Formats: sequence, C-alpha cells, structure tokens
Amino acid sequence: MNKFGLVGHPLGHSMSPFIHEKLFELSGMTDCSYELIDIAPENLSTDVENLKQLRGFNITIPHKTAIIPFTDSLAESAQRYNSVNCIHNSDGKFIGYNTDCDGFLRSAENLPIGGNVLILGCGGVGRMIAIETALHGADITLAVIEQDIKNAQLLMAEILSKCSNASVKICLINEISGNYDLLINATPVGMFPKTDNCAVPDDVIHNCASVFDVIYNPTETLLMKKARAMGKTAVGGAAMLVYQAVKAHEIWYGGEFNPEDISEIIKDVEKAVDSMNS
Repeated sequence: MNKFGLVGHPLGHSMSPFIHEKLFELSGMTDCSYELIDIAPENLSTDVENLKQLRGFNITIPHKTAIIPFTDSLAESAQRYNSVNCIHNSDGKFIGYNTDCDGFLRSAENLPIGGNVLILGCGGVGRMIAIETALHGADITLAVIEQDIKNAQLLMAEILSKCSNASVKICLINEISGNYDLLINATPVGMFPKTDNCAVPDDVIHNCASVFDVIYNPTETLLMKKARAMGKTAVGGAAMLVYQAVKAHEIWYGGEFNPEDISEIIKDVEKAVDSMNS
C-alpha cells in the first residue's frame, strides 16, 4: 500500500482526501491511501520520522515553514516562497515543493493575470498571488485594511526584490479607485458561514473586467455572484484547490490527467461543498 496524507494542526473537515482519492482513481492506482495526519507544532520534530513511511504528503497550517529544516532539498517553487505544501519522499529523502502557485496559475490561466490587477489582502495566499502576477508582468495594486499597511509594504519590497521592474502600489481597501482587468479576493471576506459579506462595493466590481476569488466555500461567493450578474467572468477557489492537488500527483508519481477529467473533479468538489452547507 502506497500511503499519502495531509499533515497539519488542527485538522477539521478537509476536501483533500476527497480530491486525492479521485486523482488516484483516475490514475488507476488502487493501492494508494490518503489520510489526515494531525501533528501539533510541538510534536513535529519527533513525529517527522514517522512520515518517512509515506510516499508523499501535503502540508498545511501551521507546518508550511516549520517542515523546511526536515527536508533534504527544496524545489524552486518552495525556495521562492520559503513555504512547503507538498513533500515527495524520494528513497527516504524529502523534497519540498510549493504547489499553491501551480494551483493558482492553472485555475486562472484564462484570466488576465499579467494585466492591471487589483489584489485584496496581503496574507499567505495574497502574497503568493501578488508575486506570481508580478512575475507575469502585472501592474499590481494591493488593497488592504489599515492595520495591514505595514505587511503590504513588506510584500511590496519582497516583490521588487524578486522582480525589480514590477509595478506595485498600495491603497486602503475602502479607497479603491480606477479600472482593473482583474480583481482577486485573497481575503476570507465572504467565506462560509458569513456568506452575505462582500469584500468590496458594487462600483469596484463594476470597474473590474473579471474576478478571481480564492474562497471555495461557498462555491459561489457574493462577490462572484455580483460579478456574474454584471456579465463578468468569475472564477472560484475550488479549481485552485484541485489543481494544486493535481500538481502533487505529477510530482509524486508522474501522474497525467485529461483536462476534462479535472473539470469533472472540480464540479464534484463544488457539489460536495454545496451539499455540506445545505
């Protein structure tokens, strides 16, 4: 039996087993299992040896940085973010990857990520998206709440250190102005159960040609509903969740998948999330 899993703490309900089991099924790998492995931060150093029994595993909060000292090497993606969410166990050696960026890029491949981009929030996922869009040539506006201005300034400096010709500016989220090719919500505003919340007012959505929301629960946030009602393209977080898992399978055993099959898994994830909330 080839064992895989998700390591984090605390681990409540997770869509990861659902997604990974479907990917194993598509690959015809019937001898694989995927489990949730809850490891408290103070136990990581002692429990990490047990993870050698796994062929590969994903890592979530709070271990994405803490796992790095236990890796033998880091892929470029993990080095770029100093963050690991996927480990490949190669003959007892741990190789760390960051597949979050692959998940974002693949799910947003039909969106203008290299255009004039407005990003709401500058936390973990916002940081990754800001750097990826900068590397794709975007003109970036980071819109944040007042207490996050310092973090936004640090992120701006990091972007410019990685991409010296990047265009980045910062504004308060309640002072957004101008027109944008793409609005990206990297905040938790609108997430279940507070689904009646929207990160920005209607006039901001109106001035953005398309929308990407990292939230996957609900599958259609109020922000997305408003954008679609205005005739705009809007993509939710379920696709990003699935595509980062797809990348993990490519890393672990060279998995190959048809786009149509992945689209079906995304739909299945959305159905599962919707039924969970009903």
